[in-house]
Amino acid sequence: MNLFKSNHLFTAFLLCFSFDLLFSQTDSIYSTPFNKKRLTLVVGTETALYASSLYGLNELWYKDYPRSSFHLFDDSKEWLQMDKVGHTVTSYYIGRVGIGLMKWSGVERKKAIWYGGMLGSLYQSTIEVLDGYSTEWGFSIADLATNTVGSLMVVGQELAWDEQRIVLKYSFQESKFSKYRPNILGSNFQENMLKDYNGQTYWLSVNPSSFMGKESKFPKWLNIAIGYGAEGMTGGENNPVIFDANGNPVFFERYRQYYLSLDVDLTRIKTRSKFLRTIFYSVGFIKIPAPAMEFTKNGINANWLGF
Repeated sequence: MNLFKSNHLFTAFLLCFSFDLLFSQTDSIYSTPFNKKRLTLVVGTETALYASSLYGLNELWYKDYPRSSFHLFDDSKEWLQMDKVGHTVTSYYIGRVGIGLMKWSGVERKKAIWYGGMLGSLYQSTIEVLDGYSTEWGFSIADLATNTVGSLMVVGQELAWDEQRIVLKYSFQESKFSKYRPNILGSNFQENMLKDYNGQTYWLSVNPSSFMGKESKFPKWLNIAIGYGAEGMTGGENNPVIFDANGNPVFFERYRQYYLSLDVDLTRIKTRSKFLRTIFYSVGFIKIPAPAMEFTKNGINANWLGF
């Protein structure tokens, strides 16, 4: 997966997410009467965003590289699969946005879930096709698979429970590795958040109370989070030779990280304030900092704040 595309996917997610905030909230129930005008607005806006973003991606990126016949490219071993998890998370949230917009339009339940929930896979897989015709990259089956996983995760939960009990989340801490390859990992904090996989952590945030009876006194907003991250990566599949300021070679060990922590599902906090509900919803994809246990091949570490 090319890093420019990573930025583009994240930007596309934010655009769709912002549009959703204007018109709906994905946790609303399937009870809105069908509204043809709303559906026309949603479909028209999504089509325009889809077409314009793909055109922009082609003009800003693909046209600068030679084209080729359609071909495959195996990038499944790059970045210790952190980029693949990123595909899943992006597809998941675009799917949540899509379902929310279908709900807002009053579309029948199963159609709303399938049409809206698969939006992330459709969008991201189109970009994979563009990659397939570029000599610089190629169509990635691994990307296609992880796109689909994200969509099916949001669709499956809506079909089973009419809500998202297991939420994907994101967190970031600056790493020491970006300074060695700023052109690849980012030269400032904003770029690092998107490009530096060493600083990213992705979470499965599970809400226990949603699996319990209504009489349960377990806090409805409290989640248990399982995280995945990786460090020591200055290249995709392998680290290139890097030198410090004194000209000495620097070597980093690449390894995976697993976390166990607590989290907060802000959307489950009761409030009458529409403003607060919007804020809680808009930042709900960020994992709330909390104490965490970190598990690596080198042992177990306790972190006061798990990002």
